[in-house]
Amino acid sequence: MLAIVPTEPGGSEVLRIGELPDPDPGPGEVLVDVAATAVNRADVLQRLGFYPPPPGASDVIGLECSGTVAALGEGVTGWSVGDEVCALLAGGGYAERVVVPAGQLMPLPDGVGLVEAAALPEVACTVWSNVFMVAGLQPDEVLLVHGGAGGIGTMAIQLATALGARVVTTAGSAAKLARCRELGADLPIDYREQDFVAVAREATGGVGVDVVLDNMGAAYLSRNVDVLAPGGRLVVIGMQGGTRGELDLGALLGKRGAVIATSLRSRPVEEKAAICAAVVEHVWPLVADGVVRPIIHTPMPLAEAAAAHQLMEDGGHVGKIVLSV
Repeated sequence: MLAIVPTEPGGSEVLRIGELPDPDPGPGEVLVDVAATAVNRADVLQRLGFYPPPPGASDVIGLECSGTVAALGEGVTGWSVGDEVCALLAGGGYAERVVVPAGQLMPLPDGVGLVEAAALPEVACTVWSNVFMVAGLQPDEVLLVHGGAGGIGTMAIQLATALGARVVTTAGSAAKLARCRELGADLPIDYREQDFVAVAREATGGVGVDVVLDNMGAAYLSRNVDVLAPGGRLVVIGMQGGTRGELDLGALLGKRGAVIATSLRSRPVEEKAAICAAVVEHVWPLVADGVVRPIIHTPMPLAEAAAAHQLMEDGGHVGKIVLSV
């Protein structure tokens, strides 16, 4: 099969098309002919050599895909060869074929095409598991999501709005702020020009926000705690702003708040299967109804993975960058 194979850790130019042996599905696994995959920030980190795959996962980059079931491993039920699916992966998406644990396969939401569906698994699973399963966002609560114009941000805005929460979000340009508002954000904040803590506090009558979904890590830690309402929950899912920060436990205790750090890729297969099942139950009906939809900046061919990585690093995109195989 053809796959994107980095020649060595480095810049986007190290991503080249090469040939690898076709994978074989083991017990409980499914072989998928890949129609499309999508670019995630973690893919860039893996290319740079900073985010290796979990033990046993494919070395090929790619955390999600859509495609068609090509073969079933021993013991797999509920799927048939020829089924159109999308999948959450621990790796292997930038290739013509990939092996997936059966529990991480999901049917396509009604009305969503194969290529479009590649933009859904990682963001839907990340947002649903962290904002709703972990942080327990409720209707009429306030969610602050950083990076609202990215893949995770655009999904978080739509899902939280659809389920009755109010959304505050940060973004770095007028065009991105406008897009966030179009998707349902009540209060887009320009993080380059405005203090998100002050703006969010003013908008909530001094109370603060109930849940923060954060991809910055250390750089935003103290301000994220500051912006929390009493009983607020900060969920850290990324470390773009560093790994070490100072936490004021007194401030956190005073708010009866919680700081939770999670990752999706390294979770056990059983946990990922439970998340995928919850997404199919709760998120897919909203997608089928058109209330939530995949936001795709641009589809590109897999052979242009290097250009797609550069586009992500330049930061000018809104939503997901999809690679068709």
